Amino acid sequence: RISNPPKTNPSPRFTWMRRTALRRLTTTPRVRKVAVIGAGTLGQQVSFQAALSGFDVALLDTTEKRLTTAKQAHERFARLFVERGEKVRAWRVPAESSLSPQAALQRISYTTDVDEACGDSDLLSENVPEVPAVKTTVYAELHAAAPSHCIFTTNSSTLLPSDFAAATGRPERFLALHFANPIFDGNIGEVMGHASTDEAVFEQVVQFARDIHMVPIRIEKEQNGYICNSLLVPWLNSALWLVTSGVASPHDVDRTWMITMGAPKGPMQVIDVIGLETVRNVFAHWGEVMRDDAAGKQMLANAAFLDAKLEAGCAGIKTGDPSSDTAKGMYDYPGPAFMKDDFLG
Repeated sequence: RISNPPKTNPSPRFTWMRRTALRRLTTTPRVRKVAVIGAGTLGQQVSFQAALSGFDVALLDTTEKRLTTAKQAHERFARLFVERGEKVRAWRVPAESSLSPQAALQRISYTTDVDEACGDSDLLSENVPEVPAVKTTVYAELHAAAPSHCIFTTNSSTLLPSDFAAATGRPERFLALHFANPIFDGNIGEVMGHASTDEAVFEQVVQFARDIHMVPIRIEKEQNGYICNSLLVPWLNSALWLVTSGVASPHDVDRTWMITMGAPKGPMQVIDVIGLETVRNVFAHWGEVMRDDAAGKQMLANAAFLDAKLEAGCAGIKTGDPSSDTAKGMYDYPGPAFMKDDFLG
């Protein structure tokens, strides 16, 4: 269940295996080329951050339109770096590790060809929709294209690596590297293996997270939602249930949270940042899994509510800038209600 707390203390066997893995790292190929699969919100961010950190990156998606949107996002991130780089956690690095956004843009290639993206990659980050059947199909295609040494990582929000290990064709070189959204400010990398993950590979992914200026968070056993989403998903589910069951308006749910908790954002704002489709997919999947429980029934009702919003063209914020974005979601942009002086009374 996604609400179960993660285990925090590693077993003696796990610790011994990690020490053994560390000794083996010297024989593991170094990561130089990264393939990012999926050019959506997180795929855009992961590819830019990896390129900014000095890696060559290939970004793969199914249409040129989506790749063009991603390229525009990368150019926007480069401008953002110039404007507020020192204020962003993932961009505050020692002077000797100077980051160049323009050099990062030059390191990213864009393609719809899986062989071109993966043929010489050392590590890939899967960021496709949170739909098990889609991920399974994608992994089979990636395995056929990627070299045998390539490490596969999933950025799945709530699904387990063990659900897809066989589909990857390389279970020992497959694990989760999960990022928060936006990754530049919430710069954690949750690293979670499964029963067959090679410990040397686990340690290499921990190091890769450091190399792209994330704070590695070791998940010591498989947990749907890791730490971040084990906390986030039930919170969003409860908040949206207050709306779908008619208890309160989206604005009042956010006002209540922001005022009482002193928080900068309410749950409806967070849904817009994540994207309504991603939240909908999580609720639809886990609603079916937990349909006999109260939480599962809430998730199914919330997924239906978000389906209606999506059909009406409300997908959430796209640029990350509520003052200039023209999207609709739980709020209307630009100049959403929560930016107005009287929103909190």
